[in-house]
Amino acid sequence: MDNPNDLRTPGNLVVPESALIWSFARSRGTGGQHVNKTSSKAILTVVVNEVIGTDEKLKRLRATLDDEIRITRQTSRSQWRNRQLCLAELAKILDTAASPPAPRRRKSLPTRGSVERRLTTKRKDSEKKTLRRTKDW
Repeated sequence: MDNPNDLRTPGNLVVPESALIWSFARSRGTGGQHVNKTSSKAILTVVVNEVIGTDEKLKRLRATLDDEIRITRQTSRSQWRNRQLCLAELAKILDTAASPPAPRRRKSLPTRGSVERRLTTKRKDSEKKTLRRTKDW
C-alpha cells in the first residue's frame, strides 16, 4: 500500500505510481545531433479521480480541475530531468487546486491620517475654486 514510487505533494496528496502515465517524444530546439537521437521530451498524464487525499481536498480538486491533467516538459536535454520537472509541476498544480480559498477581507474604517489628508485636500481645492470666481459679473 505504501509504495515509495508514489508522488506525495507537500499538501499531503498522494498520486499512485499506477496513475502516472508517461510518454516520451523527441524534443525540439537546439541540442545538435543529440536532439535527433533521444526522446527526452516527457509527457505526463494523470487522471484526477485517482488522486488520494482527504475528502475536502479531493472535492476542491474535482471542482477546480478537469478529469485529466497533461504536463509536458522539454527544457532539459535529459529525460530524467524533464520527468522531475513534470512531477514538480504536477505537485504544484494539485496543491494549488486543493488549497482552501483565501479568507474574505474584513472591511475596516479609514485611518485618522487618511481622513485628515482627504479633508485637507478638499479644503485646498475648495479655496482654489473660490479664488477663481470673480465677484462682479
